[in-house]
Amino acid sequence: MRNPWPLDLPSRIDRAAERRESTDLESCDAIVVRDGRVLTADGRLVELAPDAQPSASLRIYLGRDGDRDLVALVPEDPGFGADPDGIGGERMRGLRDLLAGFWDRGAEGERDHELASTAVAIANWHASHPRCALCGEPTVPTSGGWVRRCDNDEREHYPRTDPAIIVAITDPVDRLLIAHAAAWSPKRFSHLAGYVEPGETFEQAVHREVAEESSLALSSVEYLGSQPWPFPASVMVAFRAVTEDPEALDLDMDEVSEARFVTREELAELVRTGEVILAPKGSVARRMLEDWFGGVLPEPRPDATVDV
Repeated sequence: MRNPWPLDLPSRIDRAAERRESTDLESCDAIVVRDGRVLTADGRLVELAPDAQPSASLRIYLGRDGDRDLVALVPEDPGFGADPDGIGGERMRGLRDLLAGFWDRGAEGERDHELASTAVAIANWHASHPRCALCGEPTVPTSGGWVRRCDNDEREHYPRTDPAIIVAITDPVDRLLIAHAAAWSPKRFSHLAGYVEPGETFEQAVHREVAEESSLALSSVEYLGSQPWPFPASVMVAFRAVTEDPEALDLDMDEVSEARFVTREELAELVRTGEVILAPKGSVARRMLEDWFGGVLPEPRPDATVDV
């Protein structure tokens, strides 16, 4: 299986931080982003030449793609690209909805995923941090959109990323724990996950979150990889681990309302019948599931009833 977290490879787009202050952002080709959505056509990112771009409320330097500079552009018009034209043309689509299509397109899709994830993450940060956290005065973008400066107290504010862990848990007979978060729509299952708290390592967060949500104790905690998850500003850090006592499973019923250990045959049948809906292709959670499963998971049968 192709690995969506190629740890031995650099970014496909050169972020070219040294060009952030000197590049004319209005002369760059642009990816349009707003409210967690990006401009696409047929599941591919649309890159607009300068003379085809809408009026912008913000431009963010993304880096160099070959000999081109790229920016993320936030349009002034909140309705830009919101309505489909009925013929599969350009429109704004949520990043979550694009993950599977990016995954299916190999290296080209990984490039689009990288650009879209960066654009959504930093645009979300700008939208939620318009004022100085210390004095409350408005801040202004600088350094190609990678810094917001408060002219009142001359402080600089930088984008934040909140790390979260996600862990694939197996028992002594290699059954996998799948869990349903209380806030999710019916039938959706994935791994246990949670945010890293101040003062703890990723591994400590794995042990704490699993204990809080399921009462399970873990051993053999092993790092797998990571994936940007800008919903709104996270990076998912993936692990696998073993619990020696699956019978100790006791859910908190607050964050996690249902969980079970399944064999590979059981999970395949649950997916085929539509009783369980798993994380989308292209997500780190799906990669972890298929890594344990040993291949591509089946699709639901045509007569399966699934939520949408």
